[in-house]
Amino acid sequence: MSTERTLRDQIVAHGLKLTPSGLSQGTSGNLSIRHGQGFLITPSGMPYGEIAAQDIVPVAMDGRYEHTRAPSSEWRFHRDIYAARPDVHAIVHAHPPYSTGLAMCRMDIPAAHYMIAVGGGDSIRCSDYYTYGTQELSDAVVRALDGRLACLMANHGMIAAGATMEQAMWRAIEVETLARQYAIALQVGKPVLLNDEEVTQVIEKFGNYGLMSRK
Repeated sequence: MSTERTLRDQIVAHGLKLTPSGLSQGTSGNLSIRHGQGFLITPSGMPYGEIAAQDIVPVAMDGRYEHTRAPSSEWRFHRDIYAARPDVHAIVHAHPPYSTGLAMCRMDIPAAHYMIAVGGGDSIRCSDYYTYGTQELSDAVVRALDGRLACLMANHGMIAAGATMEQAMWRAIEVETLARQYAIALQVGKPVLLNDEEVTQVIEKFGNYGLMSRK
C-alpha cells in the first residue's frame, strides 16, 4: 500500500512531465490518484513547477476538502470516474494539441492503428461538450469512458486513466500519438480501419504488454 506522501510525490513528479511531454502547458490539465475513501488531486491554478507535495489536495467522494488550496476545478469528473470505475486508480487530464484538435471537431479516434488498444476498445470516443467543472461534463465523460480507459472531450482536451499514475501518463502520451497519426492520415487520404477481430487480438496481446500489465 503506497503511503499518502508517496502518492503526493508521484502526482508532483508526473505533473512536471506534462509540459515536456507536450500534453499540456501553463496551468492547464490536472492529475489525481485514488486514496483511501477519496482521492488526491492537483490544486487549482498553480503552475506545475510550483506545486509541492503539500499543495496536493485530498478530496472526499462527497466533494468535501479541508486544505488551504482549492482542488482543480475539474475535481467532479475525477470523483465520478473513481466512483464508476473501481479499476481506475489514477487519472491524467490534459490539453495536448492533436487530441484537442480532433476534440474541437468532435471526432472519435477510430481503429486506424493497432495501438488503439491502449484505450481498451476499438475507438477513443469523444464526449459531448459541457462547460468545464460542471456535473454535466462529468456525466458526459463517464459515458465516454464506459468500457474504455481514455477519451477525448469535445472542444476541451483528453482524459487517460490507469491502475497507476505511471500507466495513466503513458496512456495519455500514447493517445496523443494516435491523435497525431490519425490527423496526418486524414490529410493523406482515407485511413483503413482494423476490423473487430483484429482489434480484439491486439487487446488480448496487450494483457502482458509493458505498462498495460502492471496493476
